[in-house]
Amino acid sequence: MGRMSEESGGSGRYGPGAPDEYTERVLDTVDLIPPGRVMTYGDVAEWLGEGGPRQVGRVLSRYGGGVAWWRVVRADGVLLPGHEPRALAAYRAEGTPLRQAGPAAEGHVPRLDMRRARWDGNTAGGDGDSAG
Repeated sequence: MGRMSEESGGSGRYGPGAPDEYTERVLDTVDLIPPGRVMTYGDVAEWLGEGGPRQVGRVLSRYGGGVAWWRVVRADGVLLPGHEPRALAAYRAEGTPLRQAGPAAEGHVPRLDMRRARWDGNTAGGDGDSAG
């Protein structure tokens, strides 16, 4: 059924075991997301025209260490549980739009401002001339 890509040959993000073609496509899509922008798990699946949010999440949980995993997020903008400090540091370094959490929110961890941070996969980068 499709052929395995041997192009990475152990160098790069995968390590010794080459992932299947779908996994490579998910990771390649994550690489396209500009700094300071995000896509949801569902956005990635829709952009690929294959799989769904859970499949994308599974790929990132297994192989996401070699890509900017923090740029693929939940649709509600809540940071990935257990990874908030690292993700938040990356968002702040990249200038990703955030919304402050309300006082009732546990730990007062901000959410992503999805209206401003979400990338549609069509524009060339995160600093286009659309004001949002």
